[in-house]
This record gives sequence, structure tokens and C-alpha cells, in this order.
Amino acid sequence: MSVKESRPAMRARLRPGAVAVLAFALANPATAETLESALSRAYAANPALNSGRAGVRATDESVAQAKSGYRPTVSIDADIGLSRTQGQVATQPINNVTRPGGAGLTVNQTLFNGFRTDNQTRQAESDVLRVREALRATEMNTLFNAAQAYMFVLSDTANLELRRNNVEVLEEQLRQTRDRFNVGEVTRTDVAQAEARLAGARSEVSGAEATLRASIGNYRRFIGVEPRQLAPGRPLDRYVPANLDTALNIGLKEHPQIASALHLVDVAEAQVRVLEGALYPTAGIQGTVQQRYDNQFPGDNAVSASIVGRLSIPLYEGGQTYSQIRQAKETVGQRRLDAEDTRDQVRSAIVTAWGRLEAAKAQVIASQAQVQANEVALNGVREEARVGQRTTLDVLNAQQELLNARTNLIVAQRDRVIFSYGVVQAVGRLTVRFTALPVAVYSPKEHFDQVKDLWYGVRTPDGR
Repeated sequence: MSVKESRPAMRARLRPGAVAVLAFALANPATAETLESALSRAYAANPALNSGRAGVRATDESVAQAKSGYRPTVSIDADIGLSRTQGQVATQPINNVTRPGGAGLTVNQTLFNGFRTDNQTRQAESDVLRVREALRATEMNTLFNAAQAYMFVLSDTANLELRRNNVEVLEEQLRQTRDRFNVGEVTRTDVAQAEARLAGARSEVSGAEATLRASIGNYRRFIGVEPRQLAPGRPLDRYVPANLDTALNIGLKEHPQIASALHLVDVAEAQVRVLEGALYPTAGIQGTVQQRYDNQFPGDNAVSASIVGRLSIPLYEGGQTYSQIRQAKETVGQRRLDAEDTRDQVRSAIVTAWGRLEAAKAQVIASQAQVQANEVALNGVREEARVGQRTTLDVLNAQQELLNARTNLIVAQRDRVIFSYGVVQAVGRLTVRFTALPVAVYSPKEHFDQVKDLWYGVRTPDGR
């Protein structure tokens, strides 16, 4: 008696080149979430990415703070008091009560401070560029994590479906084996083997369900919504460089981690110049206008105004400034070495990602061939078992090998998509702007232009 493959098992067969299982399928396939739309969701709403954007906006304010050194400081001072004088002068008694008070306006303007304001402004601008590159790296990590979460939900759903189909096949296998045992065609051992394999398959279903729940949690974390119906994911091959050398050239020129490290070198060099400015003279001007009442006797009223220029020349401050300058120069050297280390890290990541993608491509081809061969082998074993040339265990083993091959194909196809995104990320191009995802692009320059020259105001550009 032959064991025929059930309809669910037939449906579990995978088409070459794509993951053929939709997660949480709904009635209308036109409403399916695509990988591109999921990435757009992550780009717009991911908390980690939005936190990075807020950090960039906060750093933008450092430029306005540095530019404040070009501008005057203005203050108004006011005071009022009560004074009583008792006594006598030349035998004349004195008993005066006055209320001395007044108000004054003071304006201070720095004229020269050793170019420290210039260098602090350049330092702040370099730091803004650094955090923008860090934001670009966060964007790439977010999109890659979202793509990975998407593909894991797809592959884990496909794997769960295979495990459930396998249970149905083994239940049918066990039923037929018991029928053959009842008519004396097989022994009790064959029935026990089928029962054991079915129990193991049910355990695998439970494990696959737990794995899928974990993947759904990651999907919700990175993309922001629960997965409902997911379309098959496709590799990002159109953005993958033609060869490894091209990938390395692109990555070493464009990767945001390298750019961020180089901007950090600029920040450190500007800090040296800021500290050196403390050795230069400083010059400024102060203007004051004051109105005083009852200052010396009741009823007096005086207005005074002054303009004072100040020049300060540092001679020696105990060696602290010199030490700070030497320390800052050593930090510059450290930052340059860090930039070289970052280049090596990027180079290593590109080579690793490229190797994984090439291996995934080969594994897809091999797994497809393995599935086809195991399907032929299973059909042959079943036919041979029907005429008594194979045992029940042979059939069970052939079914398990086919299941393993199909599982391997799912994993290989998943990795094929994920590692294509990994290569684009490794070269520094997994961004919304480069991949043209259908979502409004966030521009950090817009906020920078709004705040860099503000003289006053406590509200942020978004109204807070």
C-alpha cells in the first residue's frame, strides 16, 4: 500500500527563486505588505531612528551657541534700598531718610579673543556633520534590521507551514501503517517507528511556533506594526556593486562611519586651535548707562554713561593651557588612528558581507537541486515500499530528508535576500535616498538652516 503526499504537503513545495509563503494571508493579496513598504514604515516611525534625528537637531544648536561669541551681551541692572542717617554736623542735628536706587544698561562686545569664536564655530559645524553621518549609519542599521525582521517572519512562517504539513503527512503515514499492521503486512516495530516520528514532528511544530512568535516581536520592534500579510521579499541586487573591488572602492569613499570618523578628526583639530587662542590677547569694549536717585542726599538725580575698552594679554597661567594644548594634539593623533581603524572595519565588513551573499547564492542553487532530488527519491522509496522492497523506516527517512531539504531552501532564500541588503549596507548605500523608497526623506539640513543664525527665541522650529 502506497503513502500519497497530502495536499498541504504539496502546497509546501517552494518555487525556485522566491519564498512562496505569505505570512498571515488575508483575502485580498493586493493589500499585501511589501518589503519596500515595510522599510518605509521603519524609516518614518522607528524610535531609534527618530531618536537619532532628535540628537542631530540638538547638536545643531551648538553652532548657534558658538556664534554667540560674535554678538554683544546686554544686561539691565536695577536696585533700590532704604538709608537713614542720624547725628549732627557742627551742632546741627541730622536725620535723613533716603531711598537710594537706580537702573543701568550694560553692553559688552568682544572685539578679539584669539580667534576662539571662529574656531569654536568651525568645531561645532564639524560636529554637526559628524552626527549627520552617524544618523545615516543609524538609518542603514534600521533599514537592514527591518529587512531582516521581515524576511525572518516570512521564512519562519514558511517553516511552520512545512512542519504542520509534515505532521499531516506523518498522520496519514501512521494510519496506513496501522492498517497494514492489522492485515499482517508490517510489524509492531513499523507502527512504533511511525508513532515516534509523528511525536517528533509535533514537537517541531511547537518549536517553529515559538520561533515565529519571536520573529513577530522583532518585526513589531523595527517596523512598528504587527505583520498581517507579507509579500515575498526580493534581493536588492540592482544596488549591489558588480564585483568586490568596486564594492570596496565605494565603501571606503562613501561609508558614513568613515566620514563620521574624519569629521571627528576635524573636531579635535579645531579644539587645538580653540585652546591655542587662550595664549592670544583679548580685546573688548563695554558701554554703560546708569540712572541713580537719592545716592547721596534726598532728591539727588544723576545720569552717567561710559565707554571702556579693555585689553588683556596673558603672560603665564601656571602651565595649564600649555598642557591642555599638548593633550588636544595627542587626541588629534588618536582620532586619526581611530579613522584608520574604522576604514579597516568597513573593509572587513564589506568582504564578509560579499562572501555571505556569494555563499547564499550557491546555497539556493544547491538547495533547489537537493529538494528536486529528494522529491524523486521519496517517490521511488514509496513505490519500492509498496511492493515490499523498502521498509516503513525507509519511507520515514526519505520524508525527513525532503523536509530538511525544503527547510534548507527556505533558509537559503531568506539569506539570499538579507545578505544582498547586507552588502548594500556594508558599502554605505542602504539609505532611503539611494534606494528610492516610497517615503518622504528627512533632511537634517532643514533644521540646521532654521537655527544656526537665530539671535533669540526659546521655541523650537516645530513649535515646542
